[in-house]
Amino acid sequence: MERSPGFRCFLNPRAGAPGMVVLPEAGFRRARAAIAAWPGYAPTPLRDLPGIAAATGVAAIRIKDESGRFGLGSFKALGGAYAVDMAVGAEAARRAAPPAALTVTCATDGNHGRAVAWGAARAGCRAVIFVHATVSPGRAEAIARLGAEIRRVPGTYDDAVRAAAATAEAEGWIVVSDTSWPGYTEIPRAVMQGYRVMADEAADQWTGAPPSHVFIQGGVGGVAAAVAVQVHAGFAPAPSVVVVEPDRAACLLASAEAGHAVAVGGALDTIMAGLACGEPSLLAWQVLERAAAAFLAIPDEAAVAAMRALAAEGVEAGESGAAGAAGLIAAAADPAARAALGLNDRSRVLLFGTEGATDPELYRRLVPARG
Repeated sequence: MERSPGFRCFLNPRAGAPGMVVLPEAGFRRARAAIAAWPGYAPTPLRDLPGIAAATGVAAIRIKDESGRFGLGSFKALGGAYAVDMAVGAEAARRAAPPAALTVTCATDGNHGRAVAWGAARAGCRAVIFVHATVSPGRAEAIARLGAEIRRVPGTYDDAVRAAAATAEAEGWIVVSDTSWPGYTEIPRAVMQGYRVMADEAADQWTGAPPSHVFIQGGVGGVAAAVAVQVHAGFAPAPSVVVVEPDRAACLLASAEAGHAVAVGGALDTIMAGLACGEPSLLAWQVLERAAAAFLAIPDEAAVAAMRALAAEGVEAGESGAAGAAGLIAAAADPAARAALGLNDRSRVLLFGTEGATDPELYRRLVPARG
């Protein structure tokens, strides 16, 4: 295997430092109990990837396949829909109003908005979802089919976050965001507690010696932080958590290099649409600045190659869902990164396929059908 152009690896010098508890166990237990009681709940499968393991020279790779989660194609329902439940219930009680009188809103690259729209339909409230300029029509239409109103705004995901927050402030709506900022943390905390269910299931399903490494997608950092917390709780010894981002939207890697949360600018134009984020989540960074062992940046072509490699193993993963696998493949091919991360023929790797083909037309273009 050749190293991916544009690949970067940064070891976190603050890994293992003590810090605050961002995701208390009591909150996770409430989230797990609530989600497990939803109609249609079932753990998603943990699949072996022997072909990629052989190609990367590690002992074993298993991937948590989220493509079938609640029929939405991604893990996001665990966070977005759970947070809608919590927020709408609390606000309805505070206002002494029925859920039908409430509106939830968020910005999305696709999957979070779909989860919030699904959660709103379950809760019986209205949903208005803000999408930015490069969200594909297929992803926007999937959200609209769940009954949400779509509002498209110019700019990036971060611009859509600001537009949703400003409109919600003016209209009295509830923001159900998967990113957090000063003064807005409790709903994103609920989102992240829901995400932990995915990693908790993986720990229950894992057999044999525990994973030595976990490669997990970045974005604003919410899922990476949730997974980091849960794999540290669920495995002994705890695995090394490696966060993977697009090279054009690597805000977490930039933050690790700077030693504090920073935003990255530009168009954030990456095929990994769910990870096209320029600003870290406040809560997520408070976890990752000490829980992540390393941060990787990968180019788009690495994600496409990983999608195809996963398809060859029978796993359908969208562009963002394949990012963790792409990071592993790129790191394994780079001698310096391989040595720095401690990847070898005894390594056991846990991946999370966080989405399936959530834009089927794009998936068919990127992963040609095998005949």
